[in-house]
Amino acid sequence: MLIRHSIISNITSRLSTSLLYLGLGIWAITGILLPVSLFADEPMLNDKIIIAHRGASGYLPEHTLAAKVLAYGMGVDFIEQDVVLSRDKIPVVLHDLELNATTNVKQVFPNRARKDGKFYVIDFDLSELKQLNVTARIRKNGNPRYSGRFPPGRSEFKIATLSEEIELIQGMNKSTGKNIGLYTEIKSPAWHHEQGYDLSTAVLQTLSDYGYTNASDNVLLQCFDPAELLRVKNELNSNLRLVQLIGENAWNEADTDYNKMHSKAGLQKIAIYASGIGPSIDHILKVRNGEIQSTTLVKDAHDLGMVVHPYTLRKDKLPSYVNSFEELMELLFVKAGVDGVFTDFPDLAVQFLKSK
Repeated sequence: MLIRHSIISNITSRLSTSLLYLGLGIWAITGILLPVSLFADEPMLNDKIIIAHRGASGYLPEHTLAAKVLAYGMGVDFIEQDVVLSRDKIPVVLHDLELNATTNVKQVFPNRARKDGKFYVIDFDLSELKQLNVTARIRKNGNPRYSGRFPPGRSEFKIATLSEEIELIQGMNKSTGKNIGLYTEIKSPAWHHEQGYDLSTAVLQTLSDYGYTNASDNVLLQCFDPAELLRVKNELNSNLRLVQLIGENAWNEADTDYNKMHSKAGLQKIAIYASGIGPSIDHILKVRNGEIQSTTLVKDAHDLGMVVHPYTLRKDKLPSYVNSFEELMELLFVKAGVDGVFTDFPDLAVQFLKSK
């Protein structure tokens, strides 16, 4: 199934100004476009989607409910959830398998690290995880990962369960009349299996509990592990739309050769089970002989009926070959023809598409 966002035809006006209240202040949200359906044969720039990468993570600590509320108010189409399991098998929204880089776990539970020095989410019950404060991402030396972002250690943000985040998004959909979607990632399923846990089954059950069971539902399920996506489709009999994330072999995200996924033969295999791909920006844009060129990846995927949603656009971590966030957006949406992007700065991406 093709899954590109489509805007109501002949729309004559923007939505009226709405106010969304955050603990940090009041944000005025104007001109939010309403997601209606997915995909048209000849897309215009305003047919594209913006995915809030871990929420509005360029402004607030990643995967906090505050970051998700802010992203929602900025007018995104989808909000991302990375999901891992607690010891008592509760799906929680965190990017890492460990708690070291984004919480104060060392202060609260100083003696709970494994021999490798890491504090794993799966070693803590939900009640214990709720005792932690979530902070902006830090490096191993304790310095902020992104120096210009929300300062680490400020305020008391908490870890959210997948259920809590879905209830938040569905609640805002109810109160605003919009239909913002979920973009949910099954994180490191093979590692969870090694620990004796079935992450995919837990995620699918939670999504089902909140009404997400069919391809027509406004959720996309993503994973770096092709074997697990095949399991989700064939063994767990899920009808949800699947997106194959494409990483680098050096990341050891899965026992697969991501380089082969870039080929037409590799994409043909993906198209059997997935509706789209999520490659890195670097898989799409290359500099050759001093000129920025786009690879054939987007066209090859489109030829197979798949959409392409690359990651991750950050205004504070731009590729060396561009001078601005807007230039990168232009290259991806106009030159390469991608269908959507993951970004830490969803307001800038939304503004770019509105200007076209």
